[in-house]
Amino acid sequence: MVLSIRNKQILNELVANPSIISVELEKKFNLTRRQLGYSINKINEWLITNNLPIIERTRQGYFIINEDIFITMNGESREIHPHILTEKQRVAIIIMMILSLKEELSLNHFAFELDVSKNTILNDLKHVQVYLQEYDLTIKYTRKDGYVIEGKEFQIRKLLIRMTFEILNFHNGKGQLKQITGIQNEQINEFVTRIGKLENKLSLKFTDEKLETMPFIFILILRRIKKGKIIQSIPIDYKELSHTKEYLATEEILFNHEEIPVSERIFITLHLLTTNVYWSDSLIEDDIPNLFPAIDNMLLHFEESACIYFQNREQLLDKLLQHIKPAYYRIKYHLNDTINFELSFSNEFKEIHHLVKRSIGSLEEIIGNPIPESEITYITMLIGGWMKQQGESIHTKVKAIVVCPQGISVSRLMFNELRGLFPEFIFLDSLSVREYIGYQFEYDIIFSSIFLETDKKLIVTKAFLDQEEKIRLRRQVMLDLYGFVPSEIDVNGLIEMIKNHCIIHDEIALKEGLQKYLHRDDQPVVKKNRSKKETNLSELIRKETIITRRSVTSWEEAIKVASKPLILNGCITENYVEAMIKNNTDPYIVISPNVAIPHAVPDDGVKKLAMSLLRLENGVKFVKDHFINLVVVVAAIDRVQHLRALTQLMKLVANQDKRNSIIQSRSPLEICNLLDKYTSQ
Repeated sequence: MVLSIRNKQILNELVANPSIISVELEKKFNLTRRQLGYSINKINEWLITNNLPIIERTRQGYFIINEDIFITMNGESREIHPHILTEKQRVAIIIMMILSLKEELSLNHFAFELDVSKNTILNDLKHVQVYLQEYDLTIKYTRKDGYVIEGKEFQIRKLLIRMTFEILNFHNGKGQLKQITGIQNEQINEFVTRIGKLENKLSLKFTDEKLETMPFIFILILRRIKKGKIIQSIPIDYKELSHTKEYLATEEILFNHEEIPVSERIFITLHLLTTNVYWSDSLIEDDIPNLFPAIDNMLLHFEESACIYFQNREQLLDKLLQHIKPAYYRIKYHLNDTINFELSFSNEFKEIHHLVKRSIGSLEEIIGNPIPESEITYITMLIGGWMKQQGESIHTKVKAIVVCPQGISVSRLMFNELRGLFPEFIFLDSLSVREYIGYQFEYDIIFSSIFLETDKKLIVTKAFLDQEEKIRLRRQVMLDLYGFVPSEIDVNGLIEMIKNHCIIHDEIALKEGLQKYLHRDDQPVVKKNRSKKETNLSELIRKETIITRRSVTSWEEAIKVASKPLILNGCITENYVEAMIKNNTDPYIVISPNVAIPHAVPDDGVKKLAMSLLRLENGVKFVKDHFINLVVVVAAIDRVQHLRALTQLMKLVANQDKRNSIIQSRSPLEICNLLDKYTSQ
């Protein structure tokens, strides 16, 4: 993350004069109260990314600045000599000169502008070509036209926007960009006025960084349009963008510019939609259906994974929406490379980043594309910064991993049950043994179904636990970690301790709450999602999805035969069958003696939640030396809805007598009766 010039000046002033008050800062830099507040927020985001404490403000307008900031700023006050450009900076300037100037450019032009030799320029041009490859563009030279960049205009525009951001981040970037492009202050001021009118029409405020870049971008785009460099084909959904208020607002930007093609209006609309804002009156609207619920769902998943509850949650949701709405358009239309996020964070933020990545499924579903790392990083900074403000930290919480060698479904089931059993722990991941060996994140405890060589606290437990076993496991773990079992705590003594430090308004209610919390291990510990119907095993495996055979010739045939009922009823496709066969190289689909559960991921061809069963009188050899009599095809549509049925299956086949009863059954109807009897118990 890079501070804007104004925010750098404000930070320098605060370090040089820490006794200054808000009103004096506003007057010194000609800012409104809101503008100063925004600048302080941006400075604090920059401080967080550099592992520094934030600057706080008192009600009287004074600033509280940690001494670490003074030490760091004084140590980093030296600046690179402004006249010495790096190779990367020279590449950006060469590209901008080619894209923005009207005259034909030669080596002499570049050498004069950059004050380097022709040989240096020739070497820089090689790096320009490498850079352009990322945009499917090429640089060419002819005597008639000089150096030109060739390729699709849409890609050139993306490059133009990126270079504008890059150069404005140079030392005296604004001055350098004006010098390179020949843009005059009068032109910039005119577009600043137009953008101000546009903000009023849209009822929003763009961030300072974007407000600085937008006049240059609009001037350069209109300059290319005037030269006949028109976007001919544009990979944009016209209907989605033409109905937005941003499309109507382009009139403010294009005032006095006649005959602008529709494709160019759409491109400018897209640029407005992808531009970050720091305030808006009307972010929740119909432009992107279900975006706000998807963000809310993401935050709920994060809170659950991180074992926290956000204070002022609605404010955090608004802050996330302000960033994610423009990010939606950037991601959908592949414009992320026009934004330069250079963020880094501490180890604690790396853990937050990991949990954010695990929580963004609902957003990716809405957008229709994977969310790039840069956007996830920014979301991490927003959430991590909010946690720091409210004093939350996951660094002090117990962090656990689950290691299970029995395949994805069993591992996920074990992970969910343990997370419900220990809601105060952060469960980072469910891993196979191979994934565990190379695991990078810090953790405190391992839950595993097998013994592992480790110097961490290892809890060996079964993948499937009944209620009594869950209670015993929770007691064992809490005793190992804390030296006491929560239910043995004296609540009255705890109340007296609390009284010494704070005022209790309702002692009876507090005592009841503590009793419920401390004795929760004596109650059912896995919360059930009542909003979704829990599907039993007997509801998925019915007479019409059961096949009985004496034998098959191979395990491949076994999977194909077992899948036929689900293909016929439209629950899966042939692609899913092929994916299951490909996945059979993994030995973990064998869940107990004589039983295998081939499966793949939902995207491989699952249309509907389903299961089918193939009973073989004579077993078929699967991987290694496993002879399988029961092949259960699992077609899951997500990570949750099949878990109840899968749990019932696991417990059923773990019992040798019940497993043999199914293997020895004479008909699908007899198997159905056994399943009905089992799941009704």
